[in-house]
Amino acid sequence: MALARSYSVALLGLEGRLVEIEADIGAGMPGTKLVGLPDPGLREAKDRVRAAVRNSGQSWPDTNVTLGLSPADLPKVGSSYDLGIAVAVLAAAAAVPSDRLAGTVLLGELALDGRLRAVAGILPALLAARRLGYRRALVPVDSVTEAALVDGVEVHGAPTLADVVAWLRDEAPLCEPGPVQPVVAGSAPDLADVVGQPEARWALEVAAAGGHHVLLTGPPGIGKTMLATRLPGLLPPLSADEALEVAAIRSVDGSLSRSAPLATVPPFVAPHHSISRGALVGGGSGLAAPGAVSKAHRGVLFLDEAAEYGAERLESLRTVLEEGEIRLARIRGVVRYPAAFQLVLASNTCPCAPPRDTDCTCTPSARRRYLSRLSGPLLDRVDLRVRMRPVTVMRTDDGARPEDTTCVRQRVVAARRRAADRWSRHGWRTNSAVPGPALWREFALPSSSTTVVEQGLRRGALTARGADRCLRVAWTLADLAGADRPDGDHVAAALDFRDRRAA
Repeated sequence: MALARSYSVALLGLEGRLVEIEADIGAGMPGTKLVGLPDPGLREAKDRVRAAVRNSGQSWPDTNVTLGLSPADLPKVGSSYDLGIAVAVLAAAAAVPSDRLAGTVLLGELALDGRLRAVAGILPALLAARRLGYRRALVPVDSVTEAALVDGVEVHGAPTLADVVAWLRDEAPLCEPGPVQPVVAGSAPDLADVVGQPEARWALEVAAAGGHHVLLTGPPGIGKTMLATRLPGLLPPLSADEALEVAAIRSVDGSLSRSAPLATVPPFVAPHHSISRGALVGGGSGLAAPGAVSKAHRGVLFLDEAAEYGAERLESLRTVLEEGEIRLARIRGVVRYPAAFQLVLASNTCPCAPPRDTDCTCTPSARRRYLSRLSGPLLDRVDLRVRMRPVTVMRTDDGARPEDTTCVRQRVVAARRRAADRWSRHGWRTNSAVPGPALWREFALPSSSTTVVEQGLRRGALTARGADRCLRVAWTLADLAGADRPDGDHVAAALDFRDRRAA
């Protein structure tokens, strides 16, 4: 009887767990048994691996082979264990030495002819392996650039199983990655393209400076979508850690670029209003996959025609907006995905949506029903609400060009730097992330400045959550003005942004 083991990684969302793959070759009738909670795709691995081993010039044992994936109670999903299974069997059969397998994780799907195919989730898997003390990884050659994003792990890329066998026998080297450079995507649309709309432009600047959510309402064709698409260009570039978080989500989703995996531009995700709830927040059978809210992590989620999304999808965003994380429970376990994004909602004011309000043919009750699709609890989580007016002039007499993205971004970056310096010892990076109790206690403003907020609370025009968000916007307005702390005018301006008539 011969026994050998190799190592791989199982993913539960972005969390990785080490999987020990054991291969036991013993007496008995020829056959292969795979145990350890494999999913249907993984149960087929024994047939894929057997064919790949034979087509790579190696012999498959003609006795009983038992393959165990431990821990046995952990669900194993996907085909990324193929390489580990093949190597464990070859090591148990003494076809390759096992000395290089210690401290090494193996990831990759095997084709029937022995080629190694790329799999999703390489980046988070190697991040987990590094955390667990593993310092070497074998991955498909197409995934080498992605794997190289993980510092402290020696990465080797293999095109075929035969190359892995040669490396284990110390007969030939494997492909090693070159240096990884952050890639900045093409230039974002310029804010100077937006005609008029000074209030909405100012709201977009405030949103970018403080990380606030925005609601834009108004007739069609006045620039709501144009403004939303220009928000990522106003945001600061992603830091190295943030870019790695975004890349890890894309890796699990399978949408990570192989040639340029590390992008520093905040993502912009704009799903169609027909998107399902599972595609929006995440879902699927087995272990849930990330949805649009997670793909927009550290960036912008834009919901155009927000009133058309339906209550079920819109209300599913409420907890995500508060916590910056989505938890998805399935029969095989609970997965967590980060979802700290800026929400931009755009909506018409009524079903008929004429260019001018005076041409509206909807009854008052129809207008109320349409706008009530955006519920009070959802709107309470939106900091800035702007009613946009029709554009009446496309060209000014003096020919002055509106401020461009570069000019506005300079003010945004300066305001964010002030906020980051102020909150750094608490671990907060933007004003929108500051907890309400801290705003009312440790960083309390004079009562003369918060009088309008307290009056709104007494009248019932403002909720406690709304009061917290009002103060966060006030701090952002102070940062943009270069003030040390908000005054009464900043608080009043922040409260004006929450005027429900803008919805």
